[in-house]
Amino acid sequence: MEWEYDVVVIGTGTAGTDIAAHCRKAGKSVAIADYRRFGGTCALWGCIPKKVLGAAAEVVARAGDLHGKGIVGKAAIDWPALMAFEHTFTDPVPGSKEEYFRKTGIDAYHGRARFTGEQTVEVGGETLRGMHIVVATGAKPRPVHVPGADLMTTSSEFLYLQNLPKRIVFIGGGYISFEFAHVAARAGAEATILQRSGRVLKQFDPDLVDRLITASDEAGIAVRLNMPLKSIEQTDGGLLVRAGDAGEHTFEADMVVHGVGRVPETEGLDLAKGGIETDRKGIVVNEYLQSVSNSAVYVAGDANPTGIQLTPVATIDAHTVVDNILNGNTRKADYSLVPSAVFTVPALAAVGLSEEAAKKKGVEYDLHSGDMSSWYASRRIGLAHAVYKLLLEKETGRILGAHVLGDNAGEIINLFSLAIRQNLTADDLTYDTMLYAYPTSTYEITYMVKGKGS
Repeated sequence: MEWEYDVVVIGTGTAGTDIAAHCRKAGKSVAIADYRRFGGTCALWGCIPKKVLGAAAEVVARAGDLHGKGIVGKAAIDWPALMAFEHTFTDPVPGSKEEYFRKTGIDAYHGRARFTGEQTVEVGGETLRGMHIVVATGAKPRPVHVPGADLMTTSSEFLYLQNLPKRIVFIGGGYISFEFAHVAARAGAEATILQRSGRVLKQFDPDLVDRLITASDEAGIAVRLNMPLKSIEQTDGGLLVRAGDAGEHTFEADMVVHGVGRVPETEGLDLAKGGIETDRKGIVVNEYLQSVSNSAVYVAGDANPTGIQLTPVATIDAHTVVDNILNGNTRKADYSLVPSAVFTVPALAAVGLSEEAAKKKGVEYDLHSGDMSSWYASRRIGLAHAVYKLLLEKETGRILGAHVLGDNAGEIINLFSLAIRQNLTADDLTYDTMLYAYPTSTYEITYMVKGKGS
């Protein structure tokens, strides 16, 4: 049977659901399809469950930091109980999505979608014809081509472990490895991060990253640089990881976690049958997130190779695609100011220009930087590692970039993101100009803009 729709969306994550909802609200007939549980990465295999685990890790870290400062005893994580709590967040998602689609008149299909023509996809034996088709299929772990790669545990699987192994090796020095290693270490596991190059968390300021590595080491996490993965072997005692240029370094583990990044999940879509051009990164799109070879097709969220794999970016992609479907190509994708955070303990966050980027662009700036560990917000919780950097335009004092390692770094960076978006200067954020609730972490922005600790 063949169905006619104004919009067919493939994927039920943040981007796919948003696009389906807004197009339906605008009076369009909409179908949505997914072969996985409805809900997408953020709700089921990413942000939400990750933050639930991270909250428990933070409690353990806080108790340890305040030991001898009024706190006695040791906090500990009951992993099965924590998993049960996590499930209270994730288990309701697929059903609620299904009910939402039903109530709003969005036709939902379960099964893998594949293109059968430029404006048709087949799902579960049914052909869906759409005036527009949106690929919002999310991402999958980047393929790793070494012997034993199939022995790795994915980040999705890690989030649903019924029992936490004692020895865990994380491959790759990005968000996934650091965030999960901080959870694992606080839950009592021996955590090791292996990074193929000499730098981890490359999207962030290297000085702040170095401080996070120190904090990680103190939490019992071993960060090993210049350790390219060579192989993983099954042994009687678990797994043996070989790393280094010649595989000369070995690490024993009970679990090896894939943390080397994710790529758009477009395999199996039969893109060629849809006349959809691809390159090594994925579907080739224009500035409107439209396929360059098939104008009926748009791409959004983690499936979009030109974007950044973050949930707020998926939302921006969704709004861009909706505007372009409803109004013609009127809105271009804009990733010029994207705040990001690594939810370790302490957290690391950034927005705007880095020193490296400013120098490459020839931007003249003043640098405010300093150690915040003695400031109230850090000292009251016993946080030993808290630092910041601000880049201010030399002539105007306009805020160009902000980098924070510390408590509530993600919340602080959101305010700096707003300040940059609104072209605010350092003077605009001082306590002479703006009132803050006190004492709070965000009040200390007033010290940062004045260059305290520089």
